[in-house]
Amino acid sequence: MKSVIEDVFRHLKNGGASYSDIRIINMSEEGVATNNVKVDNYSISTDEGFGIRVFYNGAMGFASSNLVTEAEIRRVADFAFSIAKASALTVDKPAKLAPCEAIKDKYTTAIEIDPFKVSLDEKLGLLFDCEDLMKSVKGVSMTKGFLKFWKTDKKFYSSDGADIEQTIYESGGGIECYSIANGDFQKRSFPNSFRGNYGTAGFEYIKKLGLKENSERIARECVALIDAPQMPSGLATLIIGGSQLGLQVHESCGHAVELDRVLGLEASYAGTSFLTLDKRGNFKYGSKIVNLIADATIPGGLGSFKYDDEGVPAQRIEIVKDGIFLNYLSSRDTAACLNEASNGTARADGWARIPIVRMTNVNLEPGEPSFDELIADTKDGYYIDTNTSWSIDDKRINFQFGCEIAWEIKDGKLGKIFKNPTYYGITPEFWGNCDAICNKDHQLIWGTPNCGKGEPGQTMHVAHRTSPARFRNVRVGVK
Repeated sequence: MKSVIEDVFRHLKNGGASYSDIRIINMSEEGVATNNVKVDNYSISTDEGFGIRVFYNGAMGFASSNLVTEAEIRRVADFAFSIAKASALTVDKPAKLAPCEAIKDKYTTAIEIDPFKVSLDEKLGLLFDCEDLMKSVKGVSMTKGFLKFWKTDKKFYSSDGADIEQTIYESGGGIECYSIANGDFQKRSFPNSFRGNYGTAGFEYIKKLGLKENSERIARECVALIDAPQMPSGLATLIIGGSQLGLQVHESCGHAVELDRVLGLEASYAGTSFLTLDKRGNFKYGSKIVNLIADATIPGGLGSFKYDDEGVPAQRIEIVKDGIFLNYLSSRDTAACLNEASNGTARADGWARIPIVRMTNVNLEPGEPSFDELIADTKDGYYIDTNTSWSIDDKRINFQFGCEIAWEIKDGKLGKIFKNPTYYGITPEFWGNCDAICNKDHQLIWGTPNCGKGEPGQTMHVAHRTSPARFRNVRVGVK
């Protein structure tokens, strides 16, 4: 097939194309879900196809197919070329691609246990055990468990000579319990709400999640929330747990530094960004202890890989340093607008979509105190964690979040719990009020397999490594 692709690239170049590339993707996906100690859903599927980009006179054409044959590759390449030539007739600002080394390499995620070789009985047995433990707590009305696995084989070839093969394994899951009583409904989740937690790893990742070890604890908390008071309203000191802080980073930093948003190329789906080009290198995004890094090279992160979908190597990028905003996430075309090189964050969610700027692992760097020390150093406030809802405006500056649970902090000790905690604020003011971040011993990588962006819509796998952190003068509760 490589010889066919090389011949196609020559054909396109002879026709006037300045650059072409092809991605061939084969994905396997397995999911299992349980509900009240019964199988709720089981699915296993495969998907294969390819997508071709062709650039001509400053315009791009893209076409794809789920039939990976020589004849189809030639047909689709010609179709993509015809789209590029038609688009070139209306181009106002010709698209450019930042220079990129043509790399030849192979990469596979390091795993210990192939999740697709673990029996369904073992997977169900783990989830049933967790549900039995949750149901052993009086007052639990419903329980759920879920596991999901992906194996993605990617082949990338470019007319410049790139030849890259990658195999990415991803694993994850979680558990949930619900309590319905006294006209109220409460939920507790572990290790995170909605879709649990995920990483680039094998089944060993599931074994290390601690699902069984935390089943009874979250069930007890869920039942206790029924009779817990509502979180009071007002200004408060807030310690935000790692999973919720991961979502805070995702919404108020990760999306805000995507260069296509800043350039106005992503405006219609979910807005642009307040971090405009004039703010780069001088804008105070947060306090001096706030350091944010986008790093696609860390082992195990759901946003980790060796090369992006344009063949650019994965990188570590300083986004915010000592509170000052420094850098954007970019692709080859957006980086060219700034006369820079891409920093390797262009990805597509499958063979039928073009690569666009996506988060990798956007991480909040750790501080000095332990969690116990941070609580002890807080005279009055709340500790909250585990998201239930979020809302942020189309420039990523005004936000509101709701969480599953809050604990009162009085005189340096955790106290009674509150239900339905919420907080809201303005991004630079909020991060400017961050005065403490827990140390690296409390870091966890929170994988998000459902980051939406683009038109047509794409769902991407990203992650955030965070430690609990403290914020002063945060508006909490409901006005």
